[in-house]
Amino acid sequence: MITVLGSEVVLAENITMVTEFLLLGFSSLGEIQLALFAVFLFLYLAILSGNVTIISVIHLDKSLHTPMYFFLGILSTSETFYTFVILPKMLVNLLSVARIISFTCCALQMFFFLGFAITNCLLLGVMGYDRYAAICHPLHYPILMSWQVCGKLAAACAIGGFLASLTVVNLVFSLPFCSANKVNHYFCDISPVIHLACTNTDVNEFLIFICGVLVLVVPFLFICVSYLCILRTILKISSAEGRRKAFSTCASHLTVVIIHYGCASFIYLRPTASYVSNKDRLVTVTYTIVTPLLNPMVYSLRNKDVQLAIRKVLGKKGSLKLQN
Repeated sequence: MITVLGSEVVLAENITMVTEFLLLGFSSLGEIQLALFAVFLFLYLAILSGNVTIISVIHLDKSLHTPMYFFLGILSTSETFYTFVILPKMLVNLLSVARIISFTCCALQMFFFLGFAITNCLLLGVMGYDRYAAICHPLHYPILMSWQVCGKLAAACAIGGFLASLTVVNLVFSLPFCSANKVNHYFCDISPVIHLACTNTDVNEFLIFICGVLVLVVPFLFICVSYLCILRTILKISSAEGRRKAFSTCASHLTVVIIHYGCASFIYLRPTASYVSNKDRLVTVTYTIVTPLLNPMVYSLRNKDVQLAIRKVLGKKGSLKLQN
């Protein structure tokens, strides 16, 4: 016999199964949440405007129709959806007393969040390979990074990202969740949710750790090897200007890689038993809010091609307004 009571389902064996979760988020901060709402809303709008600007400029300026900027456009698109999965719900919860999320919605949020996050990791690896091909094998670059190859690589990143996400979400939500339903986080992340399971989670956590190694460590090592080859090639360039120009095309990518992989590795490449809510929440804010904000800033402020393209697009719009 099954009885439904509020957010719980009580089975005949007196085991209470959770049907809803309570996202604690920043509730312990009291009135400071209003200030956080204003700050996070501003940052979210900045993320949207920055990434939309990058996507639009790459689409409109033909000089940016190259593999490097194709992948940057895909990354910006993925970052936009990545933040959309988390931030709107977080902003609503900052102003709400009832921070309820259903069991199904929690699983879906984790699935899409991890899907886009892992896709981003794989895309950064592919972007590292693109820089390697461009600098180390410039004569073969048109063949190595043809549009057909670029399309297949982008599709592989998305498919691989969401398949890995589906695996992890299945490992988390296949566990039984009994009476505990308070998620000590502002969204349904792996560690705070799996902590609520009312059974031994060692096997599931180990398999999730293996997935983390595959999607974080393997692409990062691939990027490191790519940049070692790039560095060796750059050092062989005789002119200082040539070396500076070659390295400048990699600096933006390296900056994003260090921040993204650094924060993600800190959270996911360790046992969930070592989860510390306040410290981990701060790091999570970095890779869910700061990193998506830094991507367009880094690529626009440090990249002269993007800066020039933005000025060209804005100049065209200005001239059209004058003509009208």
